[in-house]
Amino acid sequence: MIEFVPQAFAVAFSFEVLIALAVGTFCGIIIGALPGLGTVLGLVMALPFTYVLDPATAVALLLAVYVSSIYGGSISAILINVPGTPQSAASVFDGYPMAQRGDGALALGYATIASFVGGIFSLMVLVMIAPQLAKFALRFGPIETFALIVFALTTIAWVSSGEMLKGLLSATIGLFLALVGPDAMTGQIRFHFDNLFLSAGLTVIPLLIGFFAVSEVLFQSATLKDAELPAVRSGGFKIPPWSEWKKRIVTLLRSCGIGSFIGVLPGTGATAAVFVAYADAKRRAPNPEDFGDGEPSGLIASESSNNAVSGGAMVPMMALGIPGDGGTVVLMGALTIHNVIPGVRLFSQQPDLVTQIFVLLFFANILMLVIGGFGANLFSRMLKIPTTLLMPLVFMMSVVGAYAIRSNPVDIVVIAVFGLIGFLLRLNRFPPAPIIIGFVLGSPLEVSLRQGLILTDMNFLAFFASPIALILFGITGLILLNLFGAGRLVGRVFGRSEPEA
Repeated sequence: MIEFVPQAFAVAFSFEVLIALAVGTFCGIIIGALPGLGTVLGLVMALPFTYVLDPATAVALLLAVYVSSIYGGSISAILINVPGTPQSAASVFDGYPMAQRGDGALALGYATIASFVGGIFSLMVLVMIAPQLAKFALRFGPIETFALIVFALTTIAWVSSGEMLKGLLSATIGLFLALVGPDAMTGQIRFHFDNLFLSAGLTVIPLLIGFFAVSEVLFQSATLKDAELPAVRSGGFKIPPWSEWKKRIVTLLRSCGIGSFIGVLPGTGATAAVFVAYADAKRRAPNPEDFGDGEPSGLIASESSNNAVSGGAMVPMMALGIPGDGGTVVLMGALTIHNVIPGVRLFSQQPDLVTQIFVLLFFANILMLVIGGFGANLFSRMLKIPTTLLMPLVFMMSVVGAYAIRSNPVDIVVIAVFGLIGFLLRLNRFPPAPIIIGFVLGSPLEVSLRQGLILTDMNFLAFFASPIALILFGITGLILLNLFGAGRLVGRVFGRSEPEA
């Protein structure tokens, strides 16, 4: 367990931080509820506004958006049969049928409470596991860190949406962009093309806004089929009676465990967790035939597991610097802007900040429960906003917010260029997340490699003399063999035949 720092509680209870939590939670729920936005885009939109805030307040705002946007997707899933975020994809199976029969308020009650329990459960997992993992990671030197980052790059496979080769190419673009600007060890300017702006290197904010926000606006504009207002079912909020919860408490806790476990595994994400939890709940239920027709257990399994992923995904991000899912990719990049460097040194060098993060996550879940309950009617009315109005608003907020950070017109050019590049990549099914992973991990990958080579007198084979590095390289190799189907190839080479059907 981590040693909690008392001063961190004072900061977490400050007026500015509490206001940031409330605003972030409110906006996060709206962002999650409006189809087409989602957690990643919500974090990108919030990022420019955190630049003028102190680190504690900025972290509070980002964490609140991250936690609450996952829950917000359930509102649209229940009331209009369209999941606001991919994490709520399974909530439509039973949430919308409940709303169709007039139990929309009850369905929102189940979703809100299950989301709260899932978030608190995953926070407990984060508090117990992350410090122990970080304590072990203190043994890491440059060689072990290089092996860890190489392993972290395998998360590209899971955020590439089945397009492995395109994901690798996208990551290569990100790694190249990380090389632009001054060398971290010698100060030599690289790949500046005689441009004064490029000589300072690229920053993560214009890249995030370009690749995610602007490209999303362009993509939705190009694929928009109609601008009809969605038919919203009646909302409201009603707390289900304890008698109904009592017979589903095992499903709730088991789904929380599934979500937290899958969240800890780098690159899996909440979308996989919700379908695993939903299938498990249906398989174990005494009435599996009711699933898909408005069975509350299905909604509980979906919403508790996807929110449980949030804390689980932060375990590898905080302890090892490995992004757990698409949301933590952006969150990790956002935290580095405020001098919060997730990884093996965070727990030892900034214990007060770690304690703040734990406390802020707790209050973010509390506020999600309160604001989600009292604001249910308001959020349901917001679902009537047409996409033709929503997307221009997103574009305006993103660009203006990015320009306000440094008041540098070149940032607008960078956003426009990479927004167009991101749009073209999306049209050709190139995922944008690997670009950000490559950009964020590119600099530490290069520095740790060069430091390791200096320590080993330029002998890369000496990297394998480190037991920790050897294990990490081995795990990485096994993952790559599995991803590229080499296991089947080895079987054929050694004469193993496939079993007959």
